[in-house]
Amino acid sequence: MPLHDPAHAFVPYPDVPVPHAATGPLSGLRFGVKDLFDVAGYPTGGGSPFLLAMSGIKTTTAPTVQRLLDAGAAMVGKTVTDEFAFSMNGNNAHFGAPINGAAPDRISGGSSSGSASAVSSGLCDFALGTDTGGSVRAPANHCGLYGLRPTHGRIPLAGVLDLAPGFDTCGFFTRDAHSFARVAGVLMDADPVALPATPRLLWPTEVWALLAPDVLADAQPVAEQVQAVLGTAAPVTVVRDSFEAMYWHFRHLQGRESWMTDGPLIERFAPPLGPGVAERFAWSKQVTDAQVAAASAFRAAYAQQIDDLLGSDGVLLMPTMPDVAPLRAALDSALEDYRNSAIRMLCIAGLSRTPQLSLPLLKRNGAPMGLSLLGPRGSDLSLIALAQRLSAAGLGA
Repeated sequence: MPLHDPAHAFVPYPDVPVPHAATGPLSGLRFGVKDLFDVAGYPTGGGSPFLLAMSGIKTTTAPTVQRLLDAGAAMVGKTVTDEFAFSMNGNNAHFGAPINGAAPDRISGGSSSGSASAVSSGLCDFALGTDTGGSVRAPANHCGLYGLRPTHGRIPLAGVLDLAPGFDTCGFFTRDAHSFARVAGVLMDADPVALPATPRLLWPTEVWALLAPDVLADAQPVAEQVQAVLGTAAPVTVVRDSFEAMYWHFRHLQGRESWMTDGPLIERFAPPLGPGVAERFAWSKQVTDAQVAAASAFRAAYAQQIDDLLGSDGVLLMPTMPDVAPLRAALDSALEDYRNSAIRMLCIAGLSRTPQLSLPLLKRNGAPMGLSLLGPRGSDLSLIALAQRLSAAGLGA
């Protein structure tokens, strides 16, 4: 970990040198790695003292991390994650709560809390995270960062602790669009679906309707500035059945997969789990086969619905989260309410396996808030190119 870590973003492991190429497309950039990724010379703790005790020192490095090292980037440390990566708040009962560099009185968001904290605090140039239900997009929103949930399966997750493999993705954070594009160019090959220079911008009316009136009043003018650059957004429907149905189908699938991944360990060893995480695993254990079957059928139909809506040129313009980050002093019950509200927005990309890029485009009450571009599966680099256009026009960094 860095000698100076005022944000408490890094796990305090003994410093082990990690070799990197002397030159390359990422030369001069420093990065953090969420403590779900294996790095030779380090353990992989997964935000859990129990997983840390079982880990041992790894002898190989996750291919995605190695790709960055081979491109000349220098790793500065492993970053704190929420326990088992099964939270969205960034409050780890065992390792603490990393500081939000953009709004220190507010939560950083999780589970990629340390990664977002490190980047927003200027402790590194970019950082790797993972996004299962929102664990890159939420911290990006909260900490004023660019953050991508890529097309499912686009960036390899070999050598990375699973949570729910059918939803797990490898994402990352930067403070500016140019650096984001540099990192993306190393982690991803050419887009299978290249968006046209002028995409068909779409306005998901039901998603925008989830915002409280005061939030909408602050967000809408910035959304109009985006449209001035990318074109007018046409109203569309993205909900299938209802947000409530989408929420529960997502939760049933994520819960079953999470229990399949971590349930055997939890049942055998009964490790102490922090608030929220314990309840989520207990709930996940109760998900029934009938609920999973119904949710699987729903997901297949919903993915096809979004595929048909987006085609090869459609891009949704939408809020990333319902509001700015909650205050650090907020009650656990208020944080859980915020999380459940956010899932209704976040589950769109998760259920449809599409890429979603959160951009730091607005502020409310002195804190950052993100707007997102969500495109067809395989259009990740095209979305980033749109973010660069917006940045060049003075929107975002």
